[in-house]
Amino acid sequence: MPPVRNPKEFGSGLLFALFGIAAIAVGASYPVGTAARMGPGYFPRALGLILLAIGAVLIFRGLRTQGARLSIPTLKPLAIVLGSVVLFGVAVVPLGLVLAAILLVVTSSVASHEHNWKESIVAAVLLAAFVVLAFSYGLGLQLPTWPAFVGR
Repeated sequence: MPPVRNPKEFGSGLLFALFGIAAIAVGASYPVGTAARMGPGYFPRALGLILLAIGAVLIFRGLRTQGARLSIPTLKPLAIVLGSVVLFGVAVVPLGLVLAAILLVVTSSVASHEHNWKESIVAAVLLAAFVVLAFSYGLGLQLPTWPAFVGR
């Protein structure tokens, strides 16, 4: 019997622990301060310790509890979603935030086995409206909302 009885728990625990170690390493060069006057290193270290604790619990559960084996039937959905994010990054400046967000949602929704064009387009339009409100107006990012040929 292999020592890892629940690979999903064990793997997620390793990811939590690695991110925790990375956060602690990032915050190691900054002064911590005190709880009353927190320095710039306080939050990364606290977050890193919390992530490490969660990772330790998950790793322990992965070694102790029985779970399903990891199975990746196909990499096609993963490739579609990652590709759509890259496509968004390439398209956001020439096409603008609205069209790039719609392109992202519609393209990535093709990865689902329950894909429905009508639902994808409705979700894409709603998300595009939210993205413009949040990033252009809320955060004031200097991204074009529409393509240059459309104007403002």
